[in-house]
Amino acid sequence: MTAVSRRDFGKAAGLAGLGAAAPALLAGCSSGGSAHAAQAAAQAAATRSWRVTGSALAGLGGFDATMKSFMQARNVPCGQLAVVRKGKLLLSRGYTWSSDTGFTTQPTSPFRVASLSKPVTATAVLRLVQDGKLKLTDRVATLLGLSTAADPRLKDVTVLRLLQHLGGWDRDITPDPMFQDAAIAKALGIPLPVKQANIMKYVSGRKLDHAPGTKYAYSNYGFMLLGRIIEKVTGQSYASYVQKAVLTPRAIKRMKLGRSLTQASGEVHYFSGATGTTVFDNTGKTVPFPYGAFNLENMDAHGGWLGTAMDLTRFAGIYDGGTSVLSAASIKQAFAKPATGVNASGWYYGCGWMVRPVTGGTGMNTWHDGSLAGTSTLLVRRNDGLAWAALFDQRQEGSAPSYSDIDPALHKAANAVTTWPTGDLTSKYF
Repeated sequence: MTAVSRRDFGKAAGLAGLGAAAPALLAGCSSGGSAHAAQAAAQAAATRSWRVTGSALAGLGGFDATMKSFMQARNVPCGQLAVVRKGKLLLSRGYTWSSDTGFTTQPTSPFRVASLSKPVTATAVLRLVQDGKLKLTDRVATLLGLSTAADPRLKDVTVLRLLQHLGGWDRDITPDPMFQDAAIAKALGIPLPVKQANIMKYVSGRKLDHAPGTKYAYSNYGFMLLGRIIEKVTGQSYASYVQKAVLTPRAIKRMKLGRSLTQASGEVHYFSGATGTTVFDNTGKTVPFPYGAFNLENMDAHGGWLGTAMDLTRFAGIYDGGTSVLSAASIKQAFAKPATGVNASGWYYGCGWMVRPVTGGTGMNTWHDGSLAGTSTLLVRRNDGLAWAALFDQRQEGSAPSYSDIDPALHKAANAVTTWPTGDLTSKYF
């Protein structure tokens, strides 16, 4: 979701303010390699304690060990993991690696889930299509009343193309408008903060980077538009419709939209070495990046949800079939190949999910990740009935080890389980 790259924000933005925000928690995240920095990191790590909360059935200790190793190597204060097998919740944990004893991560602690919001939005859109209230071929400019004067090709952006990141906006060419608040305000002659309608007016007044449908380019803006389409079609707020049509049928009550400057009850704190200029007023004030240098409220449909790891695995169960949310035909559409954009290694972006067909089989693995300053998330569905979600309150910055390593590490932990437990923790939390 970042304005630069999904995993390398610190390298582009620098690490101004590192240690000033929370030295005990951020030590070890800087890009410097000095003896002083190493000593400070060692001292901070020495004051930390490892704490585990929640529940896990027998034989799953490898997951706890994986999370401990991962978080301690990166000095991540708060993490969360849920593991589901064939619809049964087997593990729901909160992990803390911190010297702060005032907060211990619970399995019910809300985290910003960043781009794991996208499959949630896609599910709501597919439900509207399923109910006959929307068509995948509907034109976005027509639905939302967007001007096509600056680029007539905008008329060719459809709902399906938004879902598959084929709308024609490319953040590698033109900066991601969801992170261009100051530039948008200046161009429109308005004060901060900008609203979603302002962003839409600004972007619609500029040319697309590609003809719609011709090139895959991940677009936060495209999913923001899907949120507005949901509101237009239903007459409800985006959050209200998602709660009603997607979350409530799965008994998911903890998920809600997050806020930039205030925290929900029990929500974790977010850590980043980066600072930025507030986008909520024109004071030019420097703020910790997770708390005001981007507008989370504007990002609702592409990155604004709060949730827990087990909420996300519970949500992912919609795509196993057999729920009242999506039909088999809708699920098939979610995972269908796009007209273009299949990666050289065989994976592609469907409707809100990354999809990789399994070699020699009829199934597929599907997943999504998420990244914001102070947030790193992953949701995985395997073709063997396993699913998991891992959430962290910090992401890779500078020379810290890659956070993408959690993906193969959790696959390894799952593959090491010789006998899966038969119980189910679902009734304890839902």
